Amino acid sequence: MREYVAGVDEAGRGPLAGPVVAAAVILDPRRPIDGLADSKALTPRERGELAAVIRSHSLAWAVGWADREEIDSLNILQATFLAMRRALLGLCVRPTRVLVDGNRVPRLDDLWADCAAEAIVRGDACIAAISAASILAKTCRDAQMEQFDACYPGYGLAVHKGYPTPSHLAALRTRVPSPLHRRSFAPVRLALECASPPVSGPAAEDRGGG
Repeated sequence: MREYVAGVDEAGRGPLAGPVVAAAVILDPRRPIDGLADSKALTPRERGELAAVIRSHSLAWAVGWADREEIDSLNILQATFLAMRRALLGLCVRPTRVLVDGNRVPRLDDLWADCAAEAIVRGDACIAAISAASILAKTCRDAQMEQFDACYPGYGLAVHKGYPTPSHLAALRTRVPSPLHRRSFAPVRLALECASPPVSGPAAEDRGGG
């Protein structure tokens, strides 16, 4: 039986806003791709060029994500696993083995009982299929955040992609968090509390009507 190894990685666990995105890639051994590496070690231009090659040269690839509401409801780890499962389910070739960057893997036994899964710390830097997945996840999420910036201007989403940079934190001190901001993350929760001062005294009584 031929083995189909899917590399899986995510982008967007740390940001204060936007989805967490995962990608799954099954590389074609007959069409090796030069230059694969951890997406964080590549320039935006290199990532973009490699992403196009990955999509055209791989046996199968897919991207999945979990949105802000799912992150706040499930927690970021479980939302990441959900995005990974969605990416794997999107593959047009069923994997026989799954390699995931990190130290934990999503549950797969309810998807494919005979599919082995393995977590590999720093796998995005040493396993080609995981490197390819990291590039697709990163380029997809970055493109999404650039589009979201036009819908929710003023936070600099196109620049920092939702990560808690000084400029992003400064924007949250002067603006109400957008619908993209993760309410379960402390800086966003604090910004919401500061934007909604408690009502007490006569003002509270006046709200009762009459």
